[in-house]
Amino acid sequence: MSDPLPREIRCVLVPVGNLRLLLPNATIAEVITQSKPEPVADAPDWLLGRIAWRGWRVPLVSFTKLAGTEEGDAELSVRVAVLKALGGNPRLPFIAVLTQGFPRLTTLNAELIIPTHDGSALPPGVRAQVLVRDDVAMIPDLEWLEAELLDLLDDANLTAATESGESAEVSEPFDTED
Repeated sequence: MSDPLPREIRCVLVPVGNLRLLLPNATIAEVITQSKPEPVADAPDWLLGRIAWRGWRVPLVSFTKLAGTEEGDAELSVRVAVLKALGGNPRLPFIAVLTQGFPRLTTLNAELIIPTHDGSALPPGVRAQVLVRDDVAMIPDLEWLEAELLDLLDDANLTAATESGESAEVSEPFDTED
């Protein structure tokens, strides 16, 4: 017999612009101070570049630009939430999202999450729009975002390799000694 689904789930409300992203608590790896991202060739405006984090080059996403929502108060402290990617692709284990302030922990159940979507097409990268207590929140479509980022980064690597005359390998092989 399988275990019943949990009645409550620990979540995080991540402030982005004038709204919140609603994520399971387990997806947050760390919240860090924003650093200058390394640009990605031919990237859309929502892909701000890549940041260095614990030995990884993590793509930095502006969710407000991706979803076409308001940027919010520029005076608030800007941070970066590093998220664990869900797709299991070893080339993209983490995604960074620009935030304004710190994520807020909350415990939710089905009764506390009220869908607010009116049936029109959702913005790119958004799985659902909900009301959580008094906060308007978006549930991001992380699988879609991961697939988009992998395509964009593959294209950027191919462009960079072509311009430099190198091979278009996504990852370089390890040096081995005979």
